Amino acid sequence: MSTLVVATLKSNSSSPPAFQNTSGTEVGTLCRAWVNFNGTGTVAIRAQFNVSSITDNGTGDYTVNFTNALADANYTVMACSDTGNGNNNRNIPPRIYGSSAISTTSFRTTNYNEGNVGPIDIAYAMYAIFR
Repeated sequence: MSTLVVATLKSNSSSPPAFQNTSGTEVGTLCRAWVNFNGTGTVAIRAQFNVSSITDNGTGDYTVNFTNALADANYTVMACSDTGNGNNNRNIPPRIYGSSAISTTSFRTTNYNEGNVGPIDIAYAMYAIFR
């Protein structure tokens, strides 16, 4: 039989809420940053949390910049995207450029069309960062 542990919530102005057990040990956090942006033409953020800007490095190649730096670069990036062209083109998951492209202040990513043809600009790019 499992026991349900009730967590308390702590927060400060520079980071997302974190959950603590009754002894004050952090046991989890909410999303550290997320963004939904249009990567075609002039890149434009639709909505975000803790993302200050998107750098357009070329076709399908973007750098997501954080408003508040993360504690370290050991985070996870979850992503999905869509070309938005109505042709049912499917995109393979965006790629991170490697360990040199992940820092406490940003990460760099590239989007490819199914069949690995690309890179391609993305009308709907969505990223969530967890740590």
